Amino acid sequence: QVQLVESGGGSVQPGGSLRLSCTLSRSIMSGNAIGWYRQAAPGKERELVARVMAYGMTIYSDSVKGRFTISRDNNANTVDLQMDYVQVEDAGTYYCNIVPSRLGPDWGQGTQVLVYS
Repeated sequence: QVQLVESGGGSVQPGGSLRLSCTLSRSIMSGNAIGWYRQAAPGKERELVARVMAYGMTIYSDSVKGRFTISRDNNANTVDLQMDYVQVEDAGTYYCNIVPSRLGPDWGQGTQVLVYS
């Protein structure tokens, strides 16, 4: 059973915008903080860039603060990441999972973000 499905990635120019979406199973979504993680290159560690708590509070890494917005829809079981003013350093494969991820299910396929000038 697929529990995490990421979508919305693509190519974007620096300064542009992209919106990622994660669909989760209700059992994962319910009561958990959900985060978006970035893996800059295969084999590199995933970095948590944004998280949204079960009650809605959001926390961002310094690298994306003020540019990215995370939101959750508990009825639709989705968590979105609005990426604005995208920078070259934002490129990578993005995954969603519980925070901390060691408490979550296996990683999904992720969605790739390419930033080109």
